[in-house]
Amino acid sequence: QLEFVESGGGLVQPGGSLVLSCVASGITLDYYGVGWFRQAPGKEREWISCIGSSGWPINHADSVKGRFTISKAHVENTVYLRMNNLQPEDTAIYYCAAEPEYNQYCSNGAVLPPPKLGPWGQGTQVTVSS
Repeated sequence: QLEFVESGGGLVQPGGSLVLSCVASGITLDYYGVGWFRQAPGKEREWISCIGSSGWPINHADSVKGRFTISKAHVENTVYLRMNNLQPEDTAIYYCAAEPEYNQYCSNGAVLPPPKLGPWGQGTQVTVSS
């Protein structure tokens, strides 16, 4: 059964950092591109970062470029999102998802569509506040 478990969120002051984890079960991420998405209160869910099945390519939305980095740990079947210089506008629930076609979207620098494989996970809450 396909499942994503996101973790690592929390409350952080502006300028702080967090590392989010996305653990997948039911699939091997070696064969899937992975995307991170977020949904802020009152807003639609948006794509923010992606990584190809082999760990490349990598792409980020302009809103997080230069502050967030994405990486993949193949043995752990886990994708990480390191977030630096967090700002109040980064406050959101963060989700991950995987699709084979995300490789192409990520390579083209295109916005990732919502996943077709399985439901969203529970997400992990990130709150940036002083």
